Amino acid sequence: MSRLKDLFKKTTNVQEPETEESKVPGEETPGSENTPSVPEGLWVKCPKCGELLYKEDVVKNDYVCPKCKGYFRIKAKTRIRMVADKGSFQEWCTGLHTFNPLDYPEYEEKIAKQQEKTHLEEAIRIGEARIDGTRVVLGVCDARFLMGSMGYVVGEKITRSFERATEEKLPVILFCCSGGARMQEGMVSLMQMAKTSAAIKRHSEAGLLYIPVLTDPTTGGVTASFAMLGDIILAEPGALIGFAGPRVIAQTIGQKLPEGFQKAEFLVEHGIIDGIVTRNLLKKTLSGLVKFHERKNGYCQFTRITLPEMAEEGEKKRRRRNRDKNMTAWERVETARDSKRPTSLDYIETVFEEFMELHGDRAFRDDGAIVGGLAVLDGQPVTVIGVQKGRNTKDNILRNFGMPSPEGYRKALRLMKQAEKFNRPVINFIDTPGAFCGIEAEERGQGEAIARNLLEMSDLKVPVLSIVIGEGGSGGALALGVGNEVWMMENATYSVLSPEGFASILWKDSKRAKEAAEVMKITARDLKNLGIIEHVIPEDIPACAQNLPEIAEDMKNRMHQFLSEMEGKTPEELAALRYKRFRKM
Repeated sequence: MSRLKDLFKKTTNVQEPETEESKVPGEETPGSENTPSVPEGLWVKCPKCGELLYKEDVVKNDYVCPKCKGYFRIKAKTRIRMVADKGSFQEWCTGLHTFNPLDYPEYEEKIAKQQEKTHLEEAIRIGEARIDGTRVVLGVCDARFLMGSMGYVVGEKITRSFERATEEKLPVILFCCSGGARMQEGMVSLMQMAKTSAAIKRHSEAGLLYIPVLTDPTTGGVTASFAMLGDIILAEPGALIGFAGPRVIAQTIGQKLPEGFQKAEFLVEHGIIDGIVTRNLLKKTLSGLVKFHERKNGYCQFTRITLPEMAEEGEKKRRRRNRDKNMTAWERVETARDSKRPTSLDYIETVFEEFMELHGDRAFRDDGAIVGGLAVLDGQPVTVIGVQKGRNTKDNILRNFGMPSPEGYRKALRLMKQAEKFNRPVINFIDTPGAFCGIEAEERGQGEAIARNLLEMSDLKVPVLSIVIGEGGSGGALALGVGNEVWMMENATYSVLSPEGFASILWKDSKRAKEAAEVMKITARDLKNLGIIEHVIPEDIPACAQNLPEIAEDMKNRMHQFLSEMEGKTPEELAALRYKRFRKM
């Protein structure tokens, strides 16, 4: 089965953005200064590698160079044709006129020339469309019109469209391409940043979806307003994205900028956007996201039929259980730490039929120790978050050995608040020795990040389920553990700190870790008896690749039951039940 995550492609072999005003390679009017000096209509020059290409080949390849994969900029009407159902786009907010607040010389004449040359009223076209039959508001900035800059008319078109989308309860998709605020309109252009942002806030408070797609380039006041305010922010490969331009930054700080600075890939790595989508997958991706976010009542929109377990297989499981039921606490600690044990991503891939990972805390970095995104549980949309360990040295470095940093916890909270907005249950997988302990973690507020998660999770207005699948280490685990219910795998552990740390602090001897494990009551059975957790998920043999499907099926059935019990409860009741759960401890 195809998965949502496959729609995100991190492409690095992409074009260097053009900087001259209104360049749209391959689509300029023949004879213009941007047209290659080759026979009219037959050839175009790749903006990345400079190769001459048959225009027909470029068009068939979605305006991507067949040789170097460099991206051509495209007209608004071309973008609409690629994304919207044929004939479905109906433009809104036409007939608005630009004025000249600064009495800037020849500004009106410049606008008129742009309108004549591009056949556009302004730098954006926006209106209603359908994507695979679903109604959306679709807007596309066009770089040919004063580099897609935002003046009064652009701001007014976007604002009016968000207001109408709010009234008609429609999602909004904006393809951003802009040099920023329009200098010729002075402070009037700057005010559009606040105006559009305010309209987006009202749209968001109505529980509606907004997806900006950042294309090359997206800079200045557009980046600092509507381009960065989406529920899910996507970008095309290699797009230049930033507030200040790279030349301005380099000149200001007097330093050479790192390779790939301000490219879309750079922004994913630094946690600013959710992901990159290649042009050929844009329509499919947007269609899937819009359908995923269609408002559903309740938490049990299941479509799967569960088959009964075969008696013979059940007998095999009982025989296996008899072999392992007498494990010591320390043996369970070692089992929970086993590198061959299934990880959060293993469970996510097996339990859910679809998963699309979203990235970043929108502020600093995409922490590899925390994975999360959108998933489907037998037809029911959910948000899934997990602490992820690696299987080898390279993976463990990427995942920081499953020890989240502050930005990881902030990413998790961002996804949980997004789930609350769209009325999706939250399912967390916990497997961490603890939060990362380091200078940089303290500099970025590790304690505050964990505390903020505890605070906000306590009052989430959707069901929250947390499952300890391996190690549940201290506050680093609790930061994802404030659930309506908390479950543990039979061979998982959940503790105030590691047995080694416990023995070192209380007995001044870390070698007594085995003894400490027995004293600490950190196994699933111990914690069930203490009322710390609700359920123990059995492991007839310690969880591994071979029995992962069996365990995942059990998990799935239990999740069905959990969500059925949450069905019908009001948002306030869900939060009150969670408060009551922890209040008794």
